[in-house]
Amino acid sequence: MLPQSLTETTGPLFGNLKFSETDADLTRQCAGAPQGERIIIAGQVRDDLGKPIRNQLVEVWQANAAGRYHHVVDQHEAPLDPNFLGGGRCLTDDEGNYRFVTIRPGEYPWGNHPNAWRPAHVHFSLFGTQFTSRLVTQMYFPGDPLFEYDPIMQSVPERARPALVSRFDMSLTESDWALGYRFDIVLDGPAATPMEAK
Repeated sequence: MLPQSLTETTGPLFGNLKFSETDADLTRQCAGAPQGERIIIAGQVRDDLGKPIRNQLVEVWQANAAGRYHHVVDQHEAPLDPNFLGGGRCLTDDEGNYRFVTIRPGEYPWGNHPNAWRPAHVHFSLFGTQFTSRLVTQMYFPGDPLFEYDPIMQSVPERARPALVSRFDMSLTESDWALGYRFDIVLDGPAATPMEAK
């Protein structure tokens, strides 16, 4: 056994992070409103026994409504939205719940094969109490016709694919303002949400 250093004993302590009001609302991070359809994404993070996980750091990143990431490497010819940065974060509450307000991302070409397009999706990153426990997954939208053409979705066993697809939720929807989508995440066990291999 090696003695623990200051790094192991002092951080990261995600439960003590300071968040601003706009960390979980990607539509309020800039001076103006972003282009596109405003949506709410919410869900619960659970362990393999169905127990909610509290104080879980949940991060998201996504393309804008035109299918372009706010990143120097993204050279897709779609327009950048000066009012959409595409990233957010929050901590789950005592019941393991999280909630983001954002815009529905656009599909985009990615050159993996001829006429290759990625379905609309939002990336999720979840941390435990340390950086070494980071898990990354993607959330898709129901009924996307690009599923059958997407090598990433097709690489997931068919029985597990539904766990990557959000479901429309009228109880999350806010009248005249935003549609709601539920995306629950299970971190371990046979019902685990498929995660990207590291």
